[in-house]
Amino acid sequence: MECEICGKEVPENNPIRAKIEGSVMVVCKECSKLGKIQKAPPKPKFVKQNNNKTRRKSTTQKNRPYSRSEEPTEELIEDFSYEIRKARESKNWSREDLGRKINERVSVITRIETGKMTPDNKLTKKLEKALNIKLLEKIDNLDLNQFINTTSGERTLGNVMKIKRK
Repeated sequence: MECEICGKEVPENNPIRAKIEGSVMVVCKECSKLGKIQKAPPKPKFVKQNNNKTRRKSTTQKNRPYSRSEEPTEELIEDFSYEIRKARESKNWSREDLGRKINERVSVITRIETGKMTPDNKLTKKLEKALNIKLLEKIDNLDLNQFINTTSGERTLGNVMKIKRK
């Protein structure tokens, strides 16, 4: 087993789990100092089996695992707030006018134009249609092979990012 940050070997029989930046990862002793060490989850004492009733899981969005085919292919452009304001002003619309056209409150339009709020996909589509602008751009898939650790041949977070040490 390897450290998910630096790629060093971690003992198979006693891996260290640490919560770093909100994510629980298997790490080496050195990288465990970057976060808070987590206790191993308790093992259940017994498992109750009920063979008479079998329940099917519903296939709602919450229960399905996230697959690569569902990854977003478009993302919001970086200067969306400026583009929205520029397009609105070019049509000589006030924020109230735009809010009325897309059925949103003026406070929402104001927060988007000042950059304090990022619109969700539904609101982005409304803005694109009303202002006749393009706010979503296609994203290319990142080639992760360039980040593979040469010693072990596996990808780790340490290959992709630089670790800031105090």
